[in-house]
Amino acid sequence: MIAELMAFNAAFGVVKEFVGNGKELTDCFASIAQMTEAKEEIKLKQAKKKHSSFADDAAEFAALEQIKQAEKELEEIIRYAGRAGLWEEYQAFCRDARKRRLEEKQARIALINKRWQYASIGVAASLVGVGLYALFVIIKAILG
Repeated sequence: MIAELMAFNAAFGVVKEFVGNGKELTDCFASIAQMTEAKEEIKLKQAKKKHSSFADDAAEFAALEQIKQAEKELEEIIRYAGRAGLWEEYQAFCRDARKRRLEEKQARIALINKRWQYASIGVAASLVGVGLYALFVIIKAILG
């Protein structure tokens, strides 16, 4: 989590520096994307944890609070340095990207499950075939 927070803060520093130096906001959208990625990673790690100490939970809360404050500042930067409606468009873009990634993940899981199903059917068919062959050999030996 510390690495993600450091990545977030570094990317936010780049954004502030770009805007502070009078550069175009569009030049630093890669850094804004890194910020969003780091935030998503922290949330993902937080959701995966089942058992953690209070210190871990408090550190995650503090990190997410720091990110929330930086995002408020980022919103102000985008609203004032960008064109009208850019913040809302960025939020919609992030929402759509999260939805697309979730759909892709679900599609990959469905494909893996389908492959396991086919493999199970193949193994079962092979076992039935071997069993029938063994039964045929036994019957032939008895009658034989």
